[in-house]
Amino acid sequence: MRDFVDLYGRLPDVVADAPGRVNLIGEHTDYNDGLMLPAPLPQRTRVELARRPGREVRAWSATIPRASARPVVYTLGREARAQRWIDYVQGATQALARAGHALEGFDLRVESTVPRGGGVSSSAALLVALLRGLRELFGLTIADVALAHLARRAENELVGAPVGIMDPLVISVGRDGHALFIDAATSSTRLVPLPPDLGLVVIDSGIHHSHAGGEYRTRRAECEAACVALGVRTLRDAEALPGVDSRVAALPPPLDRRAGHVIAENARVRRAVTALEAGELAGLGRILNEGHASLRDAYEVSVPDVDRLVALTAAQPGVHGARLTGGGFGGSIVAIADADRAGDAARAAAAAYAAETGHQPAVLVPSLLGAISDPGSS
Repeated sequence: MRDFVDLYGRLPDVVADAPGRVNLIGEHTDYNDGLMLPAPLPQRTRVELARRPGREVRAWSATIPRASARPVVYTLGREARAQRWIDYVQGATQALARAGHALEGFDLRVESTVPRGGGVSSSAALLVALLRGLRELFGLTIADVALAHLARRAENELVGAPVGIMDPLVISVGRDGHALFIDAATSSTRLVPLPPDLGLVVIDSGIHHSHAGGEYRTRRAECEAACVALGVRTLRDAEALPGVDSRVAALPPPLDRRAGHVIAENARVRRAVTALEAGELAGLGRILNEGHASLRDAYEVSVPDVDRLVALTAAQPGVHGARLTGGGFGGSIVAIADADRAGDAARAAAAAYAAETGHQPAVLVPSLLGAISDPGSS
């Protein structure tokens, strides 16, 4: 694997990184101005940068298949969608320029242990790491919350993925050992400590997905249609409607199921925060189980093999509950377990899943984080 000196003939000026994330509960609520409860992961994306004269950007990623390929080159101010990983870099520089931040040319090297398409936000990890690096490289005055909004803007606009604020926000302001209670309507956050006896399990199913198109866009459009039918701006506003349950039930399919999921999911997030603060692992596990059933049946974003991984994990000794995490149609699952049994449960579930489905899962948590080397970031 090529290092920065090999690529550019000099040492980097700045090194920055950012973690992936797992969402405990609160799925498909962020773009509905809802509530969510994600947490950072140990896997990280790392960027190395150095200034260069002029307006040219040269970027190389260890996470693409052809690791010996030459850097991709583009000119600041001439960003254009290429439908490749470089769009995330172009999206970041375009978002910075549109926000009034002055940039010059730079060289970039990227590497990551955050699995791409694994439902743990490889794209937001890349964007936040890059924006952190550019902030330092050019002495930009950008607060962490504002940086998260720039990352979202980059992904929404140039990349063309209609993602919400959750991923960049938890990656930018979250802390290890804590979940982050997020209210998307206000971008307000509160750190919620994870109990010491809680063992987090995160397993990448080996089924990859993309937020830049397909069913993810469809779900957003369905939520917008439900808002129009209910006469509200967002589904978060629908919570205040008199007789909201009967009004949602009267919506035409599948809008009834989509809106019902979002409104119930916000309530599950509130319950999950209460359970975490009380150290009630069994109660938190039941909330995860409910959340998965809703994602599978009401929001319809799971797939049979992911359902099987969830079931196998939930059945392991010491596991209190499990669910799909992330946008769906593949990706990862998250489970709540007793801390002293989480590792055995994760390994046993992953082995059984591989044997039954032929997919190659990866246990992301609990894990020992080694050197950053594996392909992964968008």
